[in-house]
Amino acid sequence: MKQIPHLIAAKPVPGATATPVFNPATGEQSAQVASGGAGEIAAAMAAAGSAFPAWAATAPSKRAKVMYEMRRLLEARKDEIASAISAEHGKTHTDALGEVARGQEVVEYACGIPQLLKGSYSRNVSGGVDCYDERQPLGVVAGITPFNFPAMVPLWMMPMALACGNAFILKPSERDPSAPNLLHDLWREAGLPDGVLNVVHGAKEAVDAILDHPGIAAVSFVGSTPIAQYVYSRGAANGKRVQALGGAKNHLVVMPDADLDQAADALMGAGYGSAGERCMAVSVAVPVGEKTADALVAKLKPRVQALKIGPATDASAEMGPLVTRAHRDKVSSYIDAGAAEGAELVVDGRGLKLQGYEKGFWLGGTLLDRVTPTMSVYRDEIFGPVLSVVRAKDYEDAVSLINANPFANGTALFTRDGDAARDFAGRIQVGMVGINVPIPVPVGFHSFGGWKSSIFGSHGVYGPEGVHFYTRLKTVTSRWPTGIRSGAQFHFTER
Repeated sequence: MKQIPHLIAAKPVPGATATPVFNPATGEQSAQVASGGAGEIAAAMAAAGSAFPAWAATAPSKRAKVMYEMRRLLEARKDEIASAISAEHGKTHTDALGEVARGQEVVEYACGIPQLLKGSYSRNVSGGVDCYDERQPLGVVAGITPFNFPAMVPLWMMPMALACGNAFILKPSERDPSAPNLLHDLWREAGLPDGVLNVVHGAKEAVDAILDHPGIAAVSFVGSTPIAQYVYSRGAANGKRVQALGGAKNHLVVMPDADLDQAADALMGAGYGSAGERCMAVSVAVPVGEKTADALVAKLKPRVQALKIGPATDASAEMGPLVTRAHRDKVSSYIDAGAAEGAELVVDGRGLKLQGYEKGFWLGGTLLDRVTPTMSVYRDEIFGPVLSVVRAKDYEDAVSLINANPFANGTALFTRDGDAARDFAGRIQVGMVGINVPIPVPVGFHSFGGWKSSIFGSHGVYGPEGVHFYTRLKTVTSRWPTGIRSGAQFHFTER
């Protein structure tokens, strides 16, 4: 049985206890991962704390060289990383490759860290007084990352934190830990000094140890909203800087003038890609008007029925299994509830079996029509391949529906009307907006982050927000002895 260890001070560390890791396609255990807690976090903190001063003192241009080499290694080893993701998460190989590519964008942005850390300088702010500011690293920081993107989300955090001069402790999901360990090894190969990056596996005990450890200055988190709120509250109460990204209920509005084939294709990729297990998945289609709704559902139904589902080893598969049996059963229970509450079950994905993979965690694409905001399939983040159609009587009804939702991660509008698009982008109360783009995840040189219950903390991840989160501003005001008149001063001098 494959053993997946902690990685502390660049050395594998076995766990006193272990957690099973499964192949979602077969339902069989493929490995076991070390499970850590306060002791392992303390050891990682000691390693990171020892390595931090030298790394922080390393010139940004030299840190950038590590980023450039990591970018090269990600490109060279992308198939290996994608295979590790697929084997433990279940997503198709193509989908896993896309995950690696989006993480690589952040590494590319971090290559410019010498420019990104530049401060400002003002000469003669007062008589003989100069003023400048600089951004300095925080120290040891930590990231707690989810199962649905075991490579991409760590790569949203690590490049920015490391390039800014911090040491980093990663606590990835115990469901798919191989890809994070592989990333650790690539960082070392890229030239990152031992101890600057450490990986500790585990569950709640490890999370709490991170949130409570006085040496950890900041915590980044991506996961569900209840846990994001918990991480933010406990971390902030312990004096840490926290960015905690939570759940979502993303809507895609289809206007009567939209290209319905384009909208239907977009909903297929956005709703069922990665089996719907992503916080930017579109889980609610909002056609405007009954005629638009009828036409859109008619186009979606055969597409969902034809969705090719299979293991990552099947190159033609468009969607893989869900990550665990328990999660598959939870998503199925939402379909049960939707049908019981009055939604029209257009396509039912329950009970799917694949020959040779009968024990896998399979669920087919599901399409529910005439869903209302009171139904649990609308209220809750399902995190599975379930698309709900909520019919809006007009454009204002669609806008009101989205703005009333407690989640505000991403949304999209499909239309040919520039005026409607401009109004939507300005009025909608959501952090990331797509116009004829179904999943508006920003590129690496912008920043990712929702609003309302989709985020806790004042900073998004990566991009300019990442630089600000992982550094703190220091402003220096200086005056040199030459020409300074003698005598104490009790006020600011005139400029």
